Amino acid sequence: MKKYLWLLACVAVWGSSAAVAGDPVAGKAKSKPCAACHGPDGNSPAPDFPKLAGQPYDYLVTALRHYKSGDRKNAIMAPQAANLSRRDMEDLAAFYSQQSGLKVKY
Repeated sequence: MKKYLWLLACVAVWGSSAAVAGDPVAGKAKSKPCAACHGPDGNSPAPDFPKLAGQPYDYLVTALRHYKSGDRKNAIMAPQAANLSRRDMEDLAAFYSQQSGLKVKY
């Protein structure tokens, strides 16, 4: 029983740390190519490109992973994601998820 509880605790700790594995400082440095379309802080200046600022970390990692694998199709994003490592994706997601999104004016 103790072995089971220890294993369960390890899985819980590993799972929670994986959700915040990226380094936002490294992500900011890696985001320079992204800024042309998504803006320097993830608040895209053009309506054709999504705003990344404030998006959930897990969503951003998953989207990049899917662009890289081809599960998510986009002629612009596929080549951008092709050379990203898992760490690159995590760092970018950490940076953009911590940015403030623009407020919508009604």
